[in-house]
Amino acid sequence: MMRLRNYFLTGFIVLAPLAVTAWLAWTFIGWVDSWVKPYIPARYNPDFYLPFPVPGFGLIVALFLITLIGFLTANFIGRSIVGYGEHLLGQMPLVRSIYRGLKQIIETVLSDKSNTFKQVALVQYPRKGLWALVFIATEAQGEVKQVIERESGDTIAVFLPTTPNPTSGFLLFVPRSDVHILDMTVEDAAKLIISAGLVSPEYQAKTQALAEQEGLETPPALPGEAKDMRNKPAAE
Repeated sequence: MMRLRNYFLTGFIVLAPLAVTAWLAWTFIGWVDSWVKPYIPARYNPDFYLPFPVPGFGLIVALFLITLIGFLTANFIGRSIVGYGEHLLGQMPLVRSIYRGLKQIIETVLSDKSNTFKQVALVQYPRKGLWALVFIATEAQGEVKQVIERESGDTIAVFLPTTPNPTSGFLLFVPRSDVHILDMTVEDAAKLIISAGLVSPEYQAKTQALAEQEGLETPPALPGEAKDMRNKPAAE
């Protein structure tokens, strides 16, 4: 009986991630199709002349159009058209604010030179002694930077995600000295947050292997430990 139970759990562990991934992919494809297919002319839409629907056709059309728009806006004429469209949007008070804000966010996140949300760190929150996992957003800027740095010095903006939904969270401005950068990848941090700590990166195994490779007896100190060791008095 115990063996059958182990077989069941093993099969569940193997199939559950595959099933959830397939369901999410299928749901996303269906969502894009529901938005795009109604605007495809009947002569180009296979759903009108095939006895069965073609899932993903709307997604393919959407990707093609996005790529085509990117190609067209890369030349002078395309940039002129986009500039004229942005000028028209700039005349609409509410639409102007939403468009400019979204454009700035997307350009910042997708920029190749940007380190936004590409580093993981630890900060003490909501009080000292309690640690929270955060993503590095950017350095504090503008009026926020001027006001905070009078009291706290150099400050970093970090995003504190919630569990198990990391798409919501809090924006915190933390002194740079209180931010402990980790070697953990964003993907590993997301797994840790979504699983509520159940799925933890194998940091200890990696550092132990590195220590053995370098001939060390102990793995490298965690962020903050090295600082604490330097502050300890030498043994007499």
